[in-house]
Amino acid sequence: MAFDNMKLEDFKGVWVFCEQREGKLMPTDLELISEGRKLADSLETELVGILLGDKVEGLAAELGGYGADKVIVLDNPAYAVYTTEAYTDAICQMVEKYKPEVFLVGASNIGRDLGPRCAARLHTGLCADCTHLDVDTAVYQDFLKNNSVLAEERIAGTDKALVMGEKKDVTKELKMTRPAFGGNLMATIICPRFRPSMATVRPGVLKKGEYSEAKAAAVQVIKEEVAVDMSAIKAQVLEVVKESRKLVDLVGAEYIVSIGRGIAADVEKGIALAEELAEVLGGVVGGSRVAIDSGWLTADHQVGQTGKTVHPKIYIALGISGAIQHKAGMQDSELIIAVNKDANAPIFEIADYGICGDLFAVAPLLTESFKEAKAK
Repeated sequence: MAFDNMKLEDFKGVWVFCEQREGKLMPTDLELISEGRKLADSLETELVGILLGDKVEGLAAELGGYGADKVIVLDNPAYAVYTTEAYTDAICQMVEKYKPEVFLVGASNIGRDLGPRCAARLHTGLCADCTHLDVDTAVYQDFLKNNSVLAEERIAGTDKALVMGEKKDVTKELKMTRPAFGGNLMATIICPRFRPSMATVRPGVLKKGEYSEAKAAAVQVIKEEVAVDMSAIKAQVLEVVKESRKLVDLVGAEYIVSIGRGIAADVEKGIALAEELAEVLGGVVGGSRVAIDSGWLTADHQVGQTGKTVHPKIYIALGISGAIQHKAGMQDSELIIAVNKDANAPIFEIADYGICGDLFAVAPLLTESFKEAKAK
């Protein structure tokens, strides 16, 4: 049967590209599989992981444990290290064969290269760098009520959209939300005319689900083979050299102390206080966009829509007012402690504990309190 991506009724299933490096799954894979499970349940369809690599079949059980019904495995030495042409050709052939209606890719360096190439080859749309996904309109509308300033009547009307000049029911369309205009607003994209609906998803924004041994044992592995034309691969990886510069791991951190505009009076002292507090907690230092744009911290420290989305056990905000872009990146932290001189700062709206005061006076007191608590 010819591949006609406008014949929407032929497309079923939610797919996740499962990126592996050196035979190990990436954390984003498990986040996407967990989220894909919810989307597949909403669409009443199956969840499929697609995995390329060399001797990687053993990874399928872990994907099943987090919700995958099936895992399509393409095992070939040519896939041991990612190359654009080989991966794109193999994935597009699989999509044309099985016809998934949704295809998710992690927005890693590899995913940001692979996703657009596959979308162009398949002649479908792709929403890049998503931070939220929904299918069910009622769930999406609840998301809007809690995370937007849209009027109730506007939210109520999101079950329909203009498609080629006609109002269409988009109740079961994948709704892909991402920051736009430098993170100053959020846009939700749908792809109602073509399949699959494709999205790259920012690492760390989705939560990994619970692992199930029963599901891991039950996952179905489908082995596929695609002829690899080595002459078509324009670039070959001769050697992989890992970067020696140590980057801060915000996404994996359990304790984060972030700084914002409030340290401007004495930047060096403000950073030192944050580092001391983070060290006591066994955590890392993050920052708002202002802290990064001002050159106080490097870009890998940025928390927010245009930075990293984090879910630590404790998030301490020092001198951060709490713009919506920053709150979107840390509001799901288990415990939020905010310190700000402005009693009306938006950060206090989501803080579990708010301290209205000078961070230069409060931060040392927090450090001492945590030291004493740890000593006990």
